[in-house]
Amino acid sequence: MKKNVLYIGLFVATFAFQACVPQKNYKIKTFDMPQSYRGMDTLTAQNDSLEAIKVSWKDFFKDEKLTGLIEQGLVYNFDVQKSLKNIEIANQRYAQAKQEWLPSINANLANSNYQFRSKNFYSNPSGNYYDQKGKDAPDTYYLYTAQNASNISLSWEIDIWGKIKSQKAASLAAYLQTNEAQKLIQTTVVSKIAEGYFNLLLLNAQLKVARSNYDLNKNTLRFVELQYESGKTTALGIQQTRSQMLVAKALIPRLERQIMIQENDLQLLVGNLPDDVDVNAIAIDDLLENDLLSNNIPLQMVSLRPDVKAANLELRIKNAEVGVTQANRYPNIEISLVGGVNSLFTKNWFDIPGSLMGGIVGGITQPIFNKRKLKTAYKVALLEREQAEIDFQKTVYTAVNEISDAIITINKLNEELEIAKEQLETAQLGTKQATMLFNSGYATYLEVVNSQRVALNTELDYNELKLNKLNARIKLYKALGGGWDQ
Repeated sequence: MKKNVLYIGLFVATFAFQACVPQKNYKIKTFDMPQSYRGMDTLTAQNDSLEAIKVSWKDFFKDEKLTGLIEQGLVYNFDVQKSLKNIEIANQRYAQAKQEWLPSINANLANSNYQFRSKNFYSNPSGNYYDQKGKDAPDTYYLYTAQNASNISLSWEIDIWGKIKSQKAASLAAYLQTNEAQKLIQTTVVSKIAEGYFNLLLLNAQLKVARSNYDLNKNTLRFVELQYESGKTTALGIQQTRSQMLVAKALIPRLERQIMIQENDLQLLVGNLPDDVDVNAIAIDDLLENDLLSNNIPLQMVSLRPDVKAANLELRIKNAEVGVTQANRYPNIEISLVGGVNSLFTKNWFDIPGSLMGGIVGGITQPIFNKRKLKTAYKVALLEREQAEIDFQKTVYTAVNEISDAIITINKLNEELEIAKEQLETAQLGTKQATMLFNSGYATYLEVVNSQRVALNTELDYNELKLNKLNARIKLYKALGGGWDQ
């Protein structure tokens, strides 16, 4: 009866301690969140809006050449391939962690143990020299003990404190982290390929502008040379006109160099050696019409970001480690079983039951004094969990900040583009009028040269603003967690 009471008390204490394990009742601390992103006038925070805003990169990027490059990059990009291997590694570790609750079984086959001693070796009567032929013990060297054994042993740790369960939870979170890391890499690859492709489109457009302006300057130079021959202008006019022509001409090899380097970068992103990249003759203005991610972005989109998910999983890992370090401070209960055959001579192994051997051992190990190592490990785990909380909050705030920055950038770039478009139309009209007046003798070459310079710079700047808006939209796509559709 007393034994039963003792066992019942032990189990009650066990479950009482298990209920006190700190990671079981842990709740993350709350922190302030805004009502909407800065720069956005309206906010739709319903779940259906969250589903509606999930845009696949295949829908976001309409250019066939670009989508082809992205599809190739998601398969052959070196960072993507490496991330897939990381997932396989984490999967193997998680598979191993799931088996921790099983007993350990070891086989000890044909283990022979022979000990030899000298005649004067200190011993007892049971350790006298033994020989099959009944000979006396040698003076210098004789067989002291002989043992031949084969057995199977089993050892099982009872997980009453949840240590193995916590280890499994940590491994699962680590495995899920690698999946989020892969999504982040995929999103980064998609963004880099799109940025490189759009930059290549811009460089080709700028090259077209430079060549057109160069041809225009050559025509102007011919008119100035004719005026010089007729005595209507000086050699200074020829020099200044030629100088402006050379400015446009110098842009051509510079842009061609940048185009080739950008092509090499794109090829590397998709896992190829340096080569040409064919781009569609699509106008950048057509790409600007796609505006899927500019209005009514719900705040819950932050939760879709891979880095936010990974930070949350890191917090789960640290919480599980608190459970492991806490369980290490409790008694460790282990059961060991062993069974097999053991005999002086191997020929007697099958002399059953005479050669049978076996045993069962149950033990409770309670650490009492271990130089404060267990307590320190537990306290450190608690502090690391608090650090993970801070990192999680920082990641969430960073996500909100990046989305807000992208929204503000897009909105302000729209205003800049309207102004730049008006500037370009004015500059082009001025060049046209200056050329007509110059040909009619009502304007000087300086007015023509100046109008051409202004028109060139204005058009180049206008194209740069277009690229900036495309890149801002890519950043918004990435900031919203573009890996959701992978």
